[in-house]
Amino acid sequence: MTRLRLLFLAPARLLTFGFFLIPLGIIVLYSFSTRGTYGGQGMPFTWENYARLFDPLYGTILLRSFWLAGLATSICLLMGFPLALFIARSGQRRNLFLNLVMLPFWTSFLVRTYAWMFLLRDTGLVNTALQSTGIITDPLPLLYNDAAVVLGLVYGYLPFMVLPIYGTVERMDASLLEAAADLGATPWVSLWKIVIPMAMPGIIAGAILVFIPCLGAYLTPDLMGGGKSIMVGNLVQNQFTNARDWPFGSALSLVLTGMVMVLLWIAVKRGGDRLMG
Repeated sequence: MTRLRLLFLAPARLLTFGFFLIPLGIIVLYSFSTRGTYGGQGMPFTWENYARLFDPLYGTILLRSFWLAGLATSICLLMGFPLALFIARSGQRRNLFLNLVMLPFWTSFLVRTYAWMFLLRDTGLVNTALQSTGIITDPLPLLYNDAAVVLGLVYGYLPFMVLPIYGTVERMDASLLEAAADLGATPWVSLWKIVIPMAMPGIIAGAILVFIPCLGAYLTPDLMGGGKSIMVGNLVQNQFTNARDWPFGSALSLVLTGMVMVLLWIAVKRGGDRLMG
């Protein structure tokens, strides 16, 4: 059985080694190398790339990234939890609502982002409608700011919050709520004491699935932020493209990966039993 298990696991191990460990090792080597004259990397090895991370400019970008990712995750939770609860109680129309939640995945994320840009720009549908009704006289700055970035992140990753929460709420025994009501519990008390604790595995999973891609996002901040709301993903992308500073970009990537792993470890450490439940 041991040999058979090793035989079946061999393809997965080869894929992990070839497509994860080797590229990660290359990034680690690049992070300690020196930027070449015309880009790329070269010798000698140095710690300078990591020392540059203590520059206040990069610290500000990192803090902004955590703030925007945390804000987007919180909004997704506030919107996704009631929606997941509603879908779980929808009876025969449950599959219809689930398909509507997953419907945006049928279209390219880039196309959906451009659609929001057309809606929010100065001559877009929102400003045009407000001006035509006389509510405003000048276009509102709805695009190229932090609010637009958060809107794009919430729109893009909301389904990743709804689906895990739905998976836990849908399995909840409705008799528990009936028993709580018989004992005099109000709907709000039942929500806080029964529904939310039982949905905590889905909440934790959804928060992880939303926060991590939001933290490393670069397409949404680049398009909807217009270069005014730079996040750490944009900084990494810029180092590998425009600046051609692969060593510093590698160091940024590894630091971001390390911080995400620490956050994951804390989340699993504190709520691991609930997450596995």
